[in-house]
Amino acid sequence: MRFISFMFTLLFSLSAAAIDLPTESRVPGGIALIPLSGLDTPAAPSAWYRGNRVMVIPAQTTPYAEQATWLAVVGIPLSAKPSQEQLMKADGKRYPFNIQDKAYKEQRLTITNKRHVNPNTQDLARYKREKEEMVAAFKSWSTPAISTAQFKLPATGRFSSPFGLKRFFNNQPRNPHSGLDIAGGQDNPIHAPAPGKVVAVGEYFFNGNTVIVDHGYGLTTMYCHMSKIKVNIGDQLNTGDTIGDIGKTGRVTGPHLHWSVSLNNTRVDPLLFVQQ
Repeated sequence: MRFISFMFTLLFSLSAAAIDLPTESRVPGGIALIPLSGLDTPAAPSAWYRGNRVMVIPAQTTPYAEQATWLAVVGIPLSAKPSQEQLMKADGKRYPFNIQDKAYKEQRLTITNKRHVNPNTQDLARYKREKEEMVAAFKSWSTPAISTAQFKLPATGRFSSPFGLKRFFNNQPRNPHSGLDIAGGQDNPIHAPAPGKVVAVGEYFFNGNTVIVDHGYGLTTMYCHMSKIKVNIGDQLNTGDTIGDIGKTGRVTGPHLHWSVSLNNTRVDPLLFVQQ
């Protein structure tokens, strides 16, 4: 067991040089980078926040190298309250941190399919099943030798709806926008923004044709409203591989890609991960 732990630590450490950090933004829907001071263990500590496991990477190639051996990369939910202290735990140690408030804009959309605004009983039952499937994918925990914490944009087009918008469908309030909408042309390609494994594929009530990719250590991405899906569950993807095509399936007002990034089962602003 010690040999296996050593090899895992070695592989993760060797790949650390290739890991570029996401942009830190300690706000609801943002990311906190937390040095795990006092945990100078050879193997990565087990870190948890709000009941979900947290990505931990070696700190030696980061600006936090003098503060700790390991660095936690924590996704903060849009529902987090700036008035409340946040708490992450790692190997029995407490790491409290604070966040600031952020004012997200409003967006009001007119949806012609009334069931996508007020689903019936059968629709809600279907959505519940699909949500369970998606959450299971978001909670994926894999340990690839080569990991990533930055992405390339998966599609070309203008950003039609940014992350975090307070949304109203037919003047009815809904949950904030948990992804980034890219308004590319109908059937334009969608590419993998980083290496990963396809862990979910489906045609969902709200999201339409959808793919979820696991990039390792609790980091996943989701692609919705596609016209065509060109991957299968279990496929290993490299950066730039085609996932599918932009479409207008599910709850939409026109063709676009809804791109969501999840870290520790928490949807965060995708642009914090995009290479600048």
